[in-house]
Amino acid sequence: MSSESPILPNPPQGDSNPYARSGGHGDSFSDRLSSPPLSLPPNSGVERARRSRGRGVQPMGGAAAFSAGMQPARPAFGQSAATSREADKERRRRRTWRDLVGIPHPADEDEELSEAAVRYAPPWLISAIFHTLLMVVLALIMLPQMWRRDVELTAEIYAEKLGEQLEFDSPFAGNDPENVEEPVLTPRDLPEVENPFAAPPSVEMVQNGVTATSDVQAAAIGYALQGREEGRKRSLLAAYGGTALTEAAVNRGLEWLARQQLKDGSWSLQGPYSAGGQEENHAAATAMALLAFQGAGHTHKQGRFRDNVRRGWDWLLQQQDGEGNFFHSGGFNHRYYTQGQCTIALCEILGMTRDDRFREPAIKAIDHLLRSQSDEGGWRYSPNADSDVSVTGWIVMALQSARMAGLEVPSDNLRRVERFLDRVALENGAKYPYQKGRQATLAMTAEALLMRQYLGWPRNDDRMIKGLDWITQPVNLISFEENKRDVYYWYYAAQACHHMEGEHWKRWNGVMRQVLPDQQVKSGPEAGSWDPRRPTEDAWANEAGRLYVTCLTIYCLEVYYRHLPLYSNPFQFVIGGTSGTEPAEPAAAPARLTQPAGGP
Repeated sequence: MSSESPILPNPPQGDSNPYARSGGHGDSFSDRLSSPPLSLPPNSGVERARRSRGRGVQPMGGAAAFSAGMQPARPAFGQSAATSREADKERRRRRTWRDLVGIPHPADEDEELSEAAVRYAPPWLISAIFHTLLMVVLALIMLPQMWRRDVELTAEIYAEKLGEQLEFDSPFAGNDPENVEEPVLTPRDLPEVENPFAAPPSVEMVQNGVTATSDVQAAAIGYALQGREEGRKRSLLAAYGGTALTEAAVNRGLEWLARQQLKDGSWSLQGPYSAGGQEENHAAATAMALLAFQGAGHTHKQGRFRDNVRRGWDWLLQQQDGEGNFFHSGGFNHRYYTQGQCTIALCEILGMTRDDRFREPAIKAIDHLLRSQSDEGGWRYSPNADSDVSVTGWIVMALQSARMAGLEVPSDNLRRVERFLDRVALENGAKYPYQKGRQATLAMTAEALLMRQYLGWPRNDDRMIKGLDWITQPVNLISFEENKRDVYYWYYAAQACHHMEGEHWKRWNGVMRQVLPDQQVKSGPEAGSWDPRRPTEDAWANEAGRLYVTCLTIYCLEVYYRHLPLYSNPFQFVIGGTSGTEPAEPAAAPARLTQPAGGP
């Protein structure tokens, strides 16, 4: 038996065996021994392995195979040395990476390297590539989570037309698992209040009585400024329909005001901003700016703008003379507007902080107003002269602010105001003109009805309902159309409707809370203000200017908490209760003071 017999499986049986002898049994052992050797390609792996065994050399791979491939092949039997050398050169020329790793050459010499690499790659290499790719993918998924930073984005959308309103989140909106709301957290640095839920004192009831018969000061009026405290402020925003947009607009407006404060602490009606007023009045401008800050709860003791408030009061207190008067320069018609605004701001800061620094100046300012009341019952441009509804409204608000701060206001002066309003009223008291004999206007009606509310008219008074029905007609709601823009009217109408609550407030606020934030300047040096001339000209654009228009607009958007409602118990929204759009029974009616003997 030949020593170079190939190691092959048994050949096929029968006719399909190419090596079987004709007519013989191809599967006999003797036949297989006598059959010629199988002819294989000279460069096949099996043939090279057989030649290696014939030379007593084991098959080699890797570097050993490469070294072996470098040795010249032995001449085959019957082959000359020259022919063998030529064959060896040809073999070196055709040597590829397959010779290095011991992989047989493919039958197709033109086979692509990538196809061959895939076909002959060992399983461990494929597994290594797969797991490497898997680790890279997992790393791309997990690594960003390790350096994740939570970013909170606040989107504010401004619509050009009135659409569906977005309600401010209410802490008492119900138990809806799909709309979980953030809890209202009260800051820890708030000052303590004395008995915040105290009830007003009881008074003796008399038959057919229309006024209180006791001189004891009603506590209800003292609550009016407490809605500005942070925890209550959020609850009142939710209860009365404020939104995130209205409060953001207030804050941007206050930021604009802070940028306009002058070095001495005052503000100006004419600059340094654009579109200022025609006449200067630093005292009035400073009082209006302070009212805007205080309306949002900022004082010289607390709040983000406390330094602006402190500097403003340091300047304004120096302007008061020995008679309690604040007016020293400005237009002739500015005098009692200025005195009223400064007195309101002064009484508010006293009521909010109980700082005795402001007590004597507030008393002097109130005394000055009481001494200057005209025989007609109101106030106008000069002391003890005539009256108009516009100036009188500011003075009555100053007197009410004094009562909110705990100062005494004689009942006689308030009764004289009532008689003045009775004389100028139209349509049995539902509408009001600027002065007697003139036509009724929306602005004067809103201002007069607000005075009526503070002077004791009940919510269900037919005259009150009729007047507010006129104010809240769709054509009379807030609008920036030509000849309809009047921030002075909006300021008083917002307050009167807020105290009235119910459908009147719902109609007014439904437009106000979207339109006013929408028209606020969004960019540039005047961002946060309201342009008095764009998109249309305000009724007070030329005379009063940008600061005046901006301050009154801020007051409108602070109305949700600036003064607590007169007819409802406001604390129902802090400790639970019904919605502010449906009026509740009042905790105490607005105080009516009795007329002393000998009064006019």
